[in-house]
Amino acid sequence: MVKLKLIVPVAVKQKRWIRYFALPPLNLLYLAALTPRDIEVTLTDEHVDKIDFEEEVDLVGITSLTATAPRAYEIADEFRKRGIKVVLGGIHPSVLPQEAVQHADAVVIGEAENLWPQVIEDFTKERLKKFYQSSQKPSLENLPLPRRDLLQGKRYLTKNFIQTTRGCPFNCDFCSVTMFFGKRHRFRPIADVIKEIESLNGNFTVFADDNVAAHTKYAKELFKALVPCKKRWFSQADLTIAQDEELLRLAAKSGCEGLYIGLESLTDVGLKKFKKQINFKEAVNRLKSYGIRVEGSFIFGFDSDDKKVFEKTLKFAQELRLDMVTFHLLTPLPGTKLYEKLEEENRIVERDWSKYDLSTVVFEPKQMTREELQEGVRWAMQEFYSLFSITKRLFPPPFKALPHVAAYNLGRKAALLKR
Repeated sequence: MVKLKLIVPVAVKQKRWIRYFALPPLNLLYLAALTPRDIEVTLTDEHVDKIDFEEEVDLVGITSLTATAPRAYEIADEFRKRGIKVVLGGIHPSVLPQEAVQHADAVVIGEAENLWPQVIEDFTKERLKKFYQSSQKPSLENLPLPRRDLLQGKRYLTKNFIQTTRGCPFNCDFCSVTMFFGKRHRFRPIADVIKEIESLNGNFTVFADDNVAAHTKYAKELFKALVPCKKRWFSQADLTIAQDEELLRLAAKSGCEGLYIGLESLTDVGLKKFKKQINFKEAVNRLKSYGIRVEGSFIFGFDSDDKKVFEKTLKFAQELRLDMVTFHLLTPLPGTKLYEKLEEENRIVERDWSKYDLSTVVFEPKQMTREELQEGVRWAMQEFYSLFSITKRLFPPPFKALPHVAAYNLGRKAALLKR
């Protein structure tokens, strides 16, 4: 029997605390489901597993983001030394296939569902090609259920990780989502989503969508269908969800307990224009009034940022009483407009992909030094997760999820102290 091993690498400098919040690699679970049943499939996720390079396998498939690319290449090279064929895929190999193919026998460019059956057939017939790329995005209709049996014995925040849509029309210049998934939304049939939800153990689910409420009509239909399932769920969205009272009410009724929301920047002109119609404080308070906790995401390093931005953003996040935040560093990921812009301006100073982890400065900022930008983000994180800040933001507790939010905040504080 042919043996296929699917692998998720971790970044060389992966922060230890992130592993405690790891989610299953949904893309690889779909590929496993599309693999013929006469092929034995195993999954190794470095967030929760160790790789056994001596294991007898015939084919290895590795998915990679930019920050994990060096580790992915290292793993691929090690297996190829042993005469084992390797296929690389994911966002980074899709953007830089000529780089990736130096470490692989084949590279899958773009989403793999349309391509994977052909990759497997070509491998079994010993005619594997260097590159596989589809002329069209895969349909999300009639997708097989992900092979969650491969997660047995693995520890994740939750194994109930589901995707309902792909694609994003916003096309932010620092984001690689549109490049990979396209500008148009594609939807899974709601009946398929509910069928998958009902097949899961436990009552907590995370939706993998980049913006679960981006398409209002579909989101409302989905939330209505979720109500009888009696599930609790968490996902990503933007603050416009708070402007549609019906959408917000349905989200809460369907079990939404938290949203990761990109607040991005208080200074960037483009983002401020995009959000100028939204009152941040009112929107966050409205979400909280429905029992929905909010994790805000901010990005530092835009050309409009000066050294005052850290204190300004910290004060803003605390005034909003955000339950959690992530403070990211602007990162010119290959394939984005930002990468092209900074490359043209000769401002990219770091070519080690492992440092493209959203927390390391890899370019020359405009209004401060690299050291000032790096230190500013570190300071903002420490201040936000100080005991004083945690207490002020979370008490008095207006919602039942306080223990989980408090545990997360204290965990982040402990992780920062270990740095």
